Amino acid sequence: MDKFRAFRVHRENNKVFGRVENLNISDLSKGEVVIKASYSSVNYKDALASTGAGKIIRNFPRVSGINVSGYVVSSSDKRFKEGDPVIVTGYEFGVNHDGGYAEYVRVPSDWVVALPKGMSLFNAMAIGTAGFTVALCVQRLEENNQLPELGKFIITGASGGVGNFAIDIMSALGYQVVAVTGKPDRHQSLIDLGADHLLDRNTIDLKGAPLEKGQWGGAIDNLGGEILSWLTKTVNVGGNIASVGLAGGTELNTTVMPFILRGVSILGINAPACSMKLRTRLWERLVNDLAPKKIDTIVTNVVQLEDLPDVFKNMLAGKTFGRTVVSINPEK
Repeated sequence: MDKFRAFRVHRENNKVFGRVENLNISDLSKGEVVIKASYSSVNYKDALASTGAGKIIRNFPRVSGINVSGYVVSSSDKRFKEGDPVIVTGYEFGVNHDGGYAEYVRVPSDWVVALPKGMSLFNAMAIGTAGFTVALCVQRLEENNQLPELGKFIITGASGGVGNFAIDIMSALGYQVVAVTGKPDRHQSLIDLGADHLLDRNTIDLKGAPLEKGQWGGAIDNLGGEILSWLTKTVNVGGNIASVGLAGGTELNTTVMPFILRGVSILGINAPACSMKLRTRLWERLVNDLAPKKIDTIVTNVVQLEDLPDVFKNMLAGKTFGRTVVSINPEK
């Protein structure tokens, strides 16, 4: 196989940076399946990993990109054959194993999911880890008896990829959605996705009493930190908070009162570690009962490998909205 292009992250003189360079298959991490990548996408974790803003990648150099879709080129595992359309997300992909920002990827066969019937390779990466994470949130919320009848459902970090899919999917499931954002210019876009109410993040009083008036039936929180602490104080009796992200901080300062007086539950969402059985089920749900209705609106940007440094910079600066798909070997 000839050389191919990949976005590879290096660390030199304690500085982390990425660049597009030419690689051979032998340069990639080991695996039983080689895939010709069609698309990838950009997640907040990708921005942290590829710039060194977060200590995500431990061993360098590393091809980043925590998800990919494409066609199998070769496989020593009989479950997959040449030409099969597949998806890879999660596990150590793009972190401790070379990832999806490359024209070819090589992965363990146990990480590979067959593309669900009715889903395109483009839509698989438009959904990507962000949409998959929301599907996992829904699964966990359902298992813990979350219902629309418990009250308004609040989504923080609403203008990001996870937030957009959460609004789309939760509103379609019958929830009255409250979208929290610090971007006033995106209010109409969030309403168009299905938000019933908007809440400016900058107007929230985060220093209230240990237990405040219950306002929300449940939540998907992308931020962590003070916002997550505030949510624990303001969720109604029996409500659940699906904890997804940490863009607002890693500390959680609260009391036991919401948990023992209201029965509030925090559900930790770890999409990379999801079992293959559940992973396959959730991808099937994402083309059936949890299929996003506004995916064309959620995808706001399609870029090339060379564009990634600017995308990462803007994402970390809070200047992005929705989902960015990376076109690598696009379908005709």
